[in-house]
Amino acid sequence: MTAVAGHFGEWIQGRLGPDGPIALITVVCPDLTVRVDSDGQALFSADQLRRFLDHLGLPVPDQTTVRCDMPIGGGAGASTACLVALARAAGFCGSAQELARACLHIEGASDPLMFAAPDQLLWASRQGRVVRHLPAPPRAEIVGGFWGAPQRTDPKDSLFPDVSDLAEAWETAQNLSVAAALASQSAQRCDVLRQARSPLTELIPQTGALGELRAHTGSARGLIFAPGTVPDGVERYLKQLGLTDVLRFQTGGSK
Repeated sequence: MTAVAGHFGEWIQGRLGPDGPIALITVVCPDLTVRVDSDGQALFSADQLRRFLDHLGLPVPDQTTVRCDMPIGGGAGASTACLVALARAAGFCGSAQELARACLHIEGASDPLMFAAPDQLLWASRQGRVVRHLPAPPRAEIVGGFWGAPQRTDPKDSLFPDVSDLAEAWETAQNLSVAAALASQSAQRCDVLRQARSPLTELIPQTGALGELRAHTGSARGLIFAPGTVPDGVERYLKQLGLTDVLRFQTGGSK
């Protein structure tokens, strides 16, 4: 069985300058995965999968089975994880960059889940390229879930704020309080631009969270805590606010 971990939204996502590329820093989430039994299947049509494997020079399997434990359109990387898992199950052994180009060929946008440390990249998701290599995010504990309707990424969607200042500040954000503040600013800018509201902002002072994060396309929303500081009952609060598939996981730190 081949398994590929997804992610849980982004620390930061937006344009690098008013006319710059859309770039992101992903939030690694080992608790959300796509698993391929023997060969692979499902979030794409048979023709898309054939073109994807053809692009990589890999054979098309006769039968495919994909097990996805994350919601589609949740901002957890289900589509990219599916393609990466399928390619590896079919025998792909090339570079991560080559695999990223193949995913972009099918999706039009891609998460950096084919890389060993995807949260150590400033990633141009519509171009499938690394803008800069980054230090590992500070170790954090995230409590979150999925809020509202699913929203699959539209590669033509250009409604993103300028986050060039946040991306620059991230490179020197060596403690979690600063990183959480930057993630909160990115989430809030996205909320304002998309005329959304965060269901979690009111819980930040109430729970002692350091900030919040979101999927900038997708329904994932989460609170950011220092490891070991999550108070009892936080998951219950999130469920009361209407979040589904609530989970708690650790992320960041050196790989």
